[in-house]
Amino acid sequence: MKILIRNGRVVDPASGRDEIADLAIASGRIVGIGAGIDFSADRVIEARGLVVAPGLVDLAARLREPGQEHEGMLESELAAAAAGGVTSLVCPPDTDPVLDEPGLVEMLKFRARKLSRCRVFPLGALTRGLQGQSLTEMAELTEAGCIGFAQAEVPVTDSLVLLRALQYASTFGYTVWLRPLDACLGKGVAASGAVATRLGLSGVPVVAETVALHTLFELVRATRARVHLCRLSSAAGVALLRAAKAEGLPVTGDVSINSLHLTDVDIGYFNPDMRVVPPLRQGADRDALRAALADGTLDALVSDHNPVADDMKNLPFGEAEPGATGLELLLSLALRWGQDSRLPMAQTLARVTHGPVRVLGDALGSLASSAGRLVEGGVADICLFDPADEWAVTPPQLASQGKHTPFSFSSTGMVLPGRVRATLVAGTLAYEHPAGPLPDGGGA
Repeated sequence: MKILIRNGRVVDPASGRDEIADLAIASGRIVGIGAGIDFSADRVIEARGLVVAPGLVDLAARLREPGQEHEGMLESELAAAAAGGVTSLVCPPDTDPVLDEPGLVEMLKFRARKLSRCRVFPLGALTRGLQGQSLTEMAELTEAGCIGFAQAEVPVTDSLVLLRALQYASTFGYTVWLRPLDACLGKGVAASGAVATRLGLSGVPVVAETVALHTLFELVRATRARVHLCRLSSAAGVALLRAAKAEGLPVTGDVSINSLHLTDVDIGYFNPDMRVVPPLRQGADRDALRAALADGTLDALVSDHNPVADDMKNLPFGEAEPGATGLELLLSLALRWGQDSRLPMAQTLARVTHGPVRVLGDALGSLASSAGRLVEGGVADICLFDPADEWAVTPPQLASQGKHTPFSFSSTGMVLPGRVRATLVAGTLAYEHPAGPLPDGGGA
């Protein structure tokens, strides 16, 4: 279908473009950007007052298939992605069974392609069964469609195994994705500090993150492997990443929407919706994460989407399953951060579009040159949103099967800026909000 998006505010963070323009789409590609394009379209979308941006790229979203369909299914979670303007996402390997066999990866990608809601890029397990003992067949998993290798939330306790993994990854150009966490120090349920002490909750100290980071950076120095650090949570961790980048180590990092906006004080009276991983830390850590995202030390903002069923969440805080729904909140919470930090729209959107694409790099294959961008000849993965429209985060508003999020902490829910009006994946409408945009009556 040929589509003309007319009179929108076209924002492309990669090039710095920010102007009122038309955008023409044919055969899944952008064929023209500019004012007053003469284009014969099958459908015209009137985007006056809307931002036309690249589709969001989320580096951390669990889809719960295979094996955990009671908490989320591909249909519901990819529908949530489209409703949130997310056109590409990376899913970790901690499914059931674990993504450590090529057949499982191929099945997941096949199912996602049939739904045509969002591009899915799986991470393969770094070790078999995520047990941290023997390496997976990385070459076979890459051929099946994995874009990197991870341990999800399971640290590798044997440094020799981790060294061998990084040596192998470095030799073949693979990226290893790890959340820095010392297995012995990271067994608590809340961030160490006054709040955890007052509530009687077992704590996770900052050194659980920094000790793991020191080890990782030493191994990266020895192997020159490319490592992406997932969901940093502390000011000290950010400082170590900043120093590693200044040294020239091939490392990148991201932060979750939860850590960017919330602190341990938000736990309140043992609210299980605030039970997330990594745990919410103090205000100084949150402020350091915000500043690091703004200055580029942190490359991407992620939803850390992890839908949890009611029976696993409505438990005492320490027993509740950690996790929260986030795909539909990523754009709005990015905009809220940008507003609070007084950043230009392009810089704000860069952390959920072009920044994540740079982390993925050549693993995107043919999409690498145009994903996260609006460029003539590039893939038409596009998010249209109304920056002035606000919405309340309440369970009925969410398409995800998981309805638990720290941002719906009251009956009315937190009010956030930016409502997605339409999402296009390869030029096909994957989502359209009931309130618009609407066609203006036919072709141009």
